[in-house]
Amino acid sequence: MDTPDAIDRMTAAWKEARPDLDPSPLGTVGRVIVLAQHLERSVEDALERHGLTLGQFDILATLRRNGPKGGLTPSQLLESVMLSSGGMTARLDALADAGLVCRKADPKDRRKVVVGLTAKGKRVIDAATATRFREAKASQPPLPAADRQALAELLRRWLAQVAG
Repeated sequence: MDTPDAIDRMTAAWKEARPDLDPSPLGTVGRVIVLAQHLERSVEDALERHGLTLGQFDILATLRRNGPKGGLTPSQLLESVMLSSGGMTARLDALADAGLVCRKADPKDRRKVVVGLTAKGKRVIDAATATRFREAKASQPPLPAADRQALAELLRRWLAQVAG
């Protein structure tokens, strides 16, 4: 085993305090939670230079990936990001105020609204995406490619179980 970390010390303390319980699952779950917090801070710091939050980036990136389709309805955006409808409306308002997205009537159903990127929004998300990809690469552990692939597969399986 490598040098014990805070999670190791916490589980050891639980073993002593509550020998009737198995704290070993906290080793994995605790590390994932702490790692997620670090990764989120890293992403937020990287996106800050583009004037974006992670939530705003997520919306713009979703629109950029789906751009050739002519935009998405707010409901379609909600399926791709983890927000409430009120949260989505507030973020779309802020992005529209910044000139990054525009809303227009859906040509197929004028009762619906379609959200699309403006030219400025496309420039911002393209630059932010390049930054985000560099940040993600730099955030990966220095593991051999096979280990990174195995880790990705294990996390995919775990996520599939909890996200159903």
